[in-house]
Amino acid sequence: MRKILSLIPGTLLALAIAFAAKWLEGLEKAAGLHIIGASVIALFIGMAVNAVWKPNSTTAPGIKFTSKKLLKFAIILLGASLNIRTVLTVGKFSLTVMVFTLATCFGLGALIGKALGLSWKTSSLINAGTGICGGSAIAAIAPVIEADDMDIAYGMSATFLFDTVMVVVFPLLGRWMGLSDAAFGLWAGTAVNDTSSVVATGYAFSEAAGDFATMVKLTRTLSIIPAVLVFAAVNLRIKRKENANANGVPVRISAIFPWFILGFLAMSALASLNLLPAEVASVMKTVSKFLMVAALAAIGLNTNFKSLCHSGAKPMLHGFIVSLLVVLVAIGVEFAIGIAP
Repeated sequence: MRKILSLIPGTLLALAIAFAAKWLEGLEKAAGLHIIGASVIALFIGMAVNAVWKPNSTTAPGIKFTSKKLLKFAIILLGASLNIRTVLTVGKFSLTVMVFTLATCFGLGALIGKALGLSWKTSSLINAGTGICGGSAIAAIAPVIEADDMDIAYGMSATFLFDTVMVVVFPLLGRWMGLSDAAFGLWAGTAVNDTSSVVATGYAFSEAAGDFATMVKLTRTLSIIPAVLVFAAVNLRIKRKENANANGVPVRISAIFPWFILGFLAMSALASLNLLPAEVASVMKTVSKFLMVAALAAIGLNTNFKSLCHSGAKPMLHGFIVSLLVVLVAIGVEFAIGIAP
């Protein structure tokens, strides 16, 4: 009981920041803007608080609980919003573009991260955020590879900065190239990172482009499922190798396997088989998104802004290069297969 009570102060602090972030996001949407999502707002608020007040023994347990345990629970609930049937609605052309952009992120992205001297965890989170769906992908993969809070902050910041630029520049470039609504919607849905930014970019071009961009983005989000499984396997292999080198005894998979992934996959399967009522799935998605915002608030509370700035140039450069490559590859494939202009 005492342990549970020790979690309350820090958890409440993270939840309070999450509520504030959602409120600010609501104000932003009411003003007709969709530039920055609640997750990024919560991360930055948490980092701002950390700059003037460090977590102490009273709040630290709850902050850690929110950034680790509640995040995993949020990922399990996220599975309820990932219906694999959605893939069938966007067609082979959309999937073709996504295959090339994902290959760019995780193939070239890994090489770029290595060339810049980044840890594989930081590089992987930036690649996932760029290739899949911004903050949600970063939040889903981070606990699987046991990433540090600083790794997550780097990934979120790098993804957000380039998204902000794309929201403004993409519609202008689309009109300059004479793209159709479908071509622009596909481009925005596969090359812009965060869901809120995709929506803002698509509808800034036209309503039809916004509708299609949103559908493509939802399909792209489904790649979280194989990505989580692949990164879980990679992390397991690395940990087994490290443990074997350390003490000569291979580590048991059951001891290090991220079991919450099974709950995530089960939820996704239930949603895909239409075994979850739409109302229940909607509530789960809402709770999942809010808990992710709270988890990122907790991560911000544990992130030292000065340390982030001190060594943050390389992650930002990595995010810029990978994002730019995805933009070019996506539009290049569209021209190659005849979707654009």
